[in-house]
Amino acid sequence: MSILNVEHLSHGFGDRAIFEDVSFRLLKGEHIGLVGVNGEGKSTFMSIITGHLMPDEGKVEWAKNVKAGYLNQHAELQQGDTVGSVLRSAFDGLFEIEAHLNELYGKMGDADETQMEAYMEETGTLQELLSAHDFYMIDAKVEEVARALGLLDLGLDREVSDLSGGQRTKVLLGKLLLEKPDILLLDEPTNYLDEEHILWLKRYLTEYENAFILISHDTSFMNEVVNVIYHIKDCRLTRYAGDYNHFLEVYEVQKAQQEAAYNRQQQEIRELKDFVARNKARVSTRNMAMSRQKKLDKMELIQKVTEKPRPEFHFLTARTPGRYLFQTKDLVIGYEEPLSKPLNLVMERGEKLVLTGANGIGKTTLLKSILGIIPALAGSVELGDYLEIGYFEQETPAGIDTTCLEEIWNEFPAFSQYEVRSALAKCGLTTEHIESRIRVLSGGEQAKVRLCKILNRQSNLLVLDEPTNHLDVIAKEELLKALKEYPGSILMVCHEPEFYGKIATQVWNCAEWTTKV
Repeated sequence: MSILNVEHLSHGFGDRAIFEDVSFRLLKGEHIGLVGVNGEGKSTFMSIITGHLMPDEGKVEWAKNVKAGYLNQHAELQQGDTVGSVLRSAFDGLFEIEAHLNELYGKMGDADETQMEAYMEETGTLQELLSAHDFYMIDAKVEEVARALGLLDLGLDREVSDLSGGQRTKVLLGKLLLEKPDILLLDEPTNYLDEEHILWLKRYLTEYENAFILISHDTSFMNEVVNVIYHIKDCRLTRYAGDYNHFLEVYEVQKAQQEAAYNRQQQEIRELKDFVARNKARVSTRNMAMSRQKKLDKMELIQKVTEKPRPEFHFLTARTPGRYLFQTKDLVIGYEEPLSKPLNLVMERGEKLVLTGANGIGKTTLLKSILGIIPALAGSVELGDYLEIGYFEQETPAGIDTTCLEEIWNEFPAFSQYEVRSALAKCGLTTEHIESRIRVLSGGEQAKVRLCKILNRQSNLLVLDEPTNHLDVIAKEELLKALKEYPGSILMVCHEPEFYGKIATQVWNCAEWTTKV
């Protein structure tokens, strides 16, 4: 049975086509992975099927009485809400039933026998409904999901306006899981989860009985949880049964077959054109030439296999710094409350350090305290001599309204327009992206703009806060290669062992010094 049907979908932004005559269906129990490089339209597709965006053409049809839950990459929460209130809002429908039930109980005091009988029947039905949905265990359910996602450490009374973008995403994910929709639509849910919580979500989705559509660039995670892949490329959507690895195998074979067929056809076209050119003027061979020209005219051309240019990441290096890059003395990090015990940390030249640990325990805060972006609550940080630091922030600042071109030009005013465009193109951004406002780009495209800033400035210490978030598989491979080649030092927050394990000289588990565990 088909839960979702998409037929003849076409959509674009300005003169840039995203989809052309795309069809898609979601069947009961399918666990679908939606894959493609940054900017191909994965999040746009999610927005269309959830009704947040109207397509230019085509039909999107859901089965009757299907409840879909959508975790949006750019979802927002209301000012004044707390972690607990957002999670409990998953049960708003049940709270409304309870309010109606209490209203009926109130009316019973003035009811006659006939009314009382009707009230008793309706309250019995409502009571059964609440019990069937474990209404009286809501607090326990909220606590269970909050603990699984590391939200209890933040505190259920914590206002969501005080949370980081990653923490807010976890709150929204928790609410979505508590709602238990018929269909889950998840846009990069692992971006802000640490290893422990990724493992929990992996188990949850593996055992999930209903269908879901997942966008993720974490291929090991996707391999564990999906059984169908839809690949977005060149405005098309292609279905592959099986996990991500199987898709890659089939896709490579198809590419090789198409390339071979394209080369054979091009050879045939050259031979036909050559024959026509040599024989069309001669009376004795004109008919044969015309016959071959007709064959050329009717020939259905095979498309050449093309791939988007791979991004090229090469970090510029500055002069050699002193032996010690930074030293902390009894450093206590935090905002209003301490997030750490007194820290005495040292980083030496040439080291590649990775910070790991659960969300919310202070990894980003430590980076910002070392860099002097936020003041320490106590203690001190001493930076080494001749440091040139390249800092990659976890997210693009809120409210940014510049284009990619303007953003890089503001950072490097001496660059010519050609140099700015060339720098962005090397990071994998097309002309359309370069001229677009940053806020309308996908998370991966925004990350490439932030990377562009530090790639084009000499550094001897890279401070990277979850640089793999949002990046597609190819971009991650290129970033890994660039970091391996980088002769300077690296201080990085990362939750992907497959990525940082190939770089790190040391891994610091921040759970050992945080006050939040």
